[in-house]
This record gives sequence, C-alpha cells and structure tokens, in this order.
Amino acid sequence: MPTLDTRAIHDGEPDPRIEGAVSLPIFQTATYTHEDPNDEVRYIRYNNTPNHEALHGKLASLEATDDALVTASGMAAISSTLLSLLSAGDHLVAPQSLYGGTLDLFDDLLPRFDVGHSFFPKADDPSTWSEALTDSTTVLYAESLTNPLLEVPDLEAMVDFADKHDLITVIDNTFASPANLRPAEIGFDISLHSGTKYLAGHSDLAAGVVAGPKDLMEQIGHTHKLLGGMLDPHACFLLHRSLKTLGVRVRQQNETALALAEALDNHDAIEKVRYPGLPEHPDHDRATALMDGFGGMVSFILTPETDVAAFFDDLTLPIRAPSLGGVESLITQPIHTSHASTDPALRQKMGITDRFVRISVGLEGTDDLVDDVTSALDQA
Repeated sequence: MPTLDTRAIHDGEPDPRIEGAVSLPIFQTATYTHEDPNDEVRYIRYNNTPNHEALHGKLASLEATDDALVTASGMAAISSTLLSLLSAGDHLVAPQSLYGGTLDLFDDLLPRFDVGHSFFPKADDPSTWSEALTDSTTVLYAESLTNPLLEVPDLEAMVDFADKHDLITVIDNTFASPANLRPAEIGFDISLHSGTKYLAGHSDLAAGVVAGPKDLMEQIGHTHKLLGGMLDPHACFLLHRSLKTLGVRVRQQNETALALAEALDNHDAIEKVRYPGLPEHPDHDRATALMDGFGGMVSFILTPETDVAAFFDDLTLPIRAPSLGGVESLITQPIHTSHASTDPALRQKMGITDRFVRISVGLEGTDDLVDDVTSALDQA
C-alpha cells in the first residue's frame, strides 16, 4: 500500500480529472440538474457534490475505513454520530477525561433524548470498566489522545471490552490525526475528527469528519442529512487542499512538540509536563506502541511561584487563542476555553486549574519556538 503522504495527495481524486484540472475546482452550487428520474439526486445537503465525494474518498483512505463523511464542525460529527447510534433508553460509557464540548453534549443534550451515560470508575484499569455498564449500554466512546490531559487510553483493551459486551466503539481521533494513528487498524468502529484542527491545519475553516464501515456510515449519513450540518463547497475545497500536506505538517509538529516538552521538563518554572513522548509520561510505552508520532500538543502546569499573566504577556510567537492544529502555535488555559463550561468539581478532579496551560505547536522554527517559550518562563 502507498504511504500516507502519497494517499493524501492522490486518493479520492476524480478520474478523469474534471476538465483536466489538477486541483479539484470549487462547485459553488447548491442544486444540480436531475433529468433522469432513475439517477441519484445530487444536492448539497445530501453531501454528494463533487467536492464532498472527493473528500470522502481521501479521508476514508487516510483513516483506513470503508467510507467517510464531512460535516460542518467537529461537534456536528460527534452529535450526528451519537444521535444516529443511540436511541431513547440507550446508554453509553466513556473515560471521564474528554473534551469539554463532548462532556456538555453528554450532560445537556443526550438526556433530552433519554440517553444516559456513565464514566469508567478507573480509566486505566479495565477490570473496573464493567461497573459502568447497564443493560442498555450500546456505545463506548473515547479519545485517542485526551483533551487537554494528553493521556493515551488503553485503546486495545477498549476494543476487547467492547467486543465482549457487544458495544459499538466511537473514538475522537482529532489530537492524533491519521498521520499518527488510525483507530480502525486497532479495531474501532467509528473515528471522529474536528477537521478544523490538524486536518485543515491553517486556522481558516471549521469542519468535522466521521469515518467507519459502510453499514454504520449509511446510518450516520442518513441522520446527518436530516440534521443538515453539511460542509459548504468552499470549505470542502480548503480541507481537500490541506489534507495533501497533513503528513508533512504533523511530522514537523511532532518533532517540535517533543523538543518543547523536553525543554519545559527541565525548566524551574514548570511543575509538570504532560506529553506522551516523554519517557516519564505514564502512557509513554503505549503511545510508542500504538502511534507513529506523539502529536503536536503539549500541556504543562506552572509552579505556584510562576506569574501566569506575566508568562502569557512575555510570549511573542504563540498566539493566545483556543483551537489547535494550525501552522501557528496557539496557547491557552483550558479552564477559560475548552473546559470553561465543565463542572468546576470535575475540572478540579482532572487537574485543570488556572496554572494548567495547553499549547498547540505550529510550524515555526523549533529553536525559535522553544527559545520564545522558555524566555517567557524565565521572566515570569
């Protein structure tokens, strides 16, 4: 099989090329002619325009799945998937360390449809997971690299557990990206992405991705069509363009993130660094076995003596902003962004305080970024 870099460029492209165009054109139209009643109706909400179809083929190739679907955002991908796979009276299980928006979905939206959830008592101890099950549990949900704690769950044990209890497995693969991990190769059923992040990679569009086997994708695609959260043609074009450089971008971000994590780990202003590429990370061995790279996200906790505000003020390269995965480094305190609406008691339990910082490493020169961050720490 060709490498991911080759597939990212060539798979999913129309054959023959449309009017000879090497770059797929933008089909900026919502409606298509339908002269033969026996033909499939092509319509923008149905996600079957030429821009959508090319993306779906390319993403399925990258994720090593039968099919894929693009949505208007990562949360649209998550909600479309869960509202498709779960019915009234159903229940899902998950580790508690998840993105704040996902936790809000579990707490605020799913209960309106009589869907319940439970968290694993001990996420790192599979022997306790059955305690979270009920007679109506049908879905296991996880993240490949958790946001923002950067844990690497025992994904293989999750697949085994799900097989034993006849659960559909759904995983948010945003932080890892298919450049570092393809959950379908481990045995996960559905892989989700906020395509806004690494897949798009330029902080200029919002998108979501669902990838999985044909039968489940048909089910999810039908629900998504009813919800109407499709991706517009121009955003499809931008995402399609960006996927072609995914491997190159992520490899550089992996390299710079490791260098930054090592520098932070040796700095007096840092209490703790969370990065799976560091040997002392509790999930380092698992990350090494499962992933092709450790990712471009680094989280760390500043010491009580460090002036948090002064540290942020003295940075010149990382931009203080939410989101991640772009060519520019972005830095944030999750307590104010990704987990601002999370229950304070749960945030405290997760260790997300005002001294907890998350940085998304961009494509600046490695030495430039490391010097900038460590210099700001020196002054804080």
